[in-house]
Amino acid sequence: MNYKTVSINHRSLSLSNIEKVLYPSCGLKKVNILEYYSRIARFLLPHLKDRALTLKRFPQGVGKEFFFEKRCPSHRPDWLETAEVPYGENNKIRYCLANNLETLIWVENLASIELHVPLARAHSYMTPDATVFDLDPGDNADVLDCAKVALIIKDLLERQKLSSWVKTSGQKGLHVFVPLNTGKTTFDHTKIFSMAVAKIMEKNYPDLVTAKVEKKSRTGKVFINWAQNDASKTMVSVYSLRAGEKPSVSFPIEWRELETLLKQKKIEKFQILHSEAIKRIEKDGDLFSEILSKKQELPNI
Repeated sequence: MNYKTVSINHRSLSLSNIEKVLYPSCGLKKVNILEYYSRIARFLLPHLKDRALTLKRFPQGVGKEFFFEKRCPSHRPDWLETAEVPYGENNKIRYCLANNLETLIWVENLASIELHVPLARAHSYMTPDATVFDLDPGDNADVLDCAKVALIIKDLLERQKLSSWVKTSGQKGLHVFVPLNTGKTTFDHTKIFSMAVAKIMEKNYPDLVTAKVEKKSRTGKVFINWAQNDASKTMVSVYSLRAGEKPSVSFPIEWRELETLLKQKKIEKFQILHSEAIKRIEKDGDLFSEILSKKQELPNI
């Protein structure tokens, strides 16, 4: 096994097998993934801060066997921050907290291509900072259908004086986020609210939307996965790579761009690769930055 030692913020990290190809279709190596996360870190880290990090690891590369790792590895360095979060009735899991660049690079050295986080921070794990509408196209539906649904949800939320932001999932769907940041909202509230919106959408757009979990109900429709609003669930982080054939990224899109892409019917434009993601964010900044500070309250339903 080949090693390279680097120093980040006066901490020494030993990186292994950095020439290993993790995306065979395009020859992308671990070193390229480390470079991506290094360049995106100042925009990504605020979205990971103090959140219990679930690693999705691909030690042999995408397309090969992978596993989720919630418990922070025991061989972690002593400087790496962790947090214990209750799991089930009587258990706790000690998670990694990616609060700095050295931790981010350390977890990426484990081939953690995807980074998944909950909607709440570890110290307030039952208090979500946002509610989310996870838009997942069923068979015979696509991301353009998701875009239609996202724009309808945006208009519906605006009638409730709620601002929202949208990002690609990095795969086939879209994620609509409604920031809260009041420290008062519960997952019970966010789940009830998101389920109500999903059912309203299903009732008014029955040929386009389903709120039902069963796969058979999703054909030709967009499933609004309201159940993601739960303390036990995680979402792929904004700016995380996805482990598909190509190195696509879960990336923010401005609403006006979403409208344009929908009109142009350019499905391929929804897949933002790692190289384009870096160019976009270095030009436009973090389009998801307000998610971290915008304070809003959900209406009672």
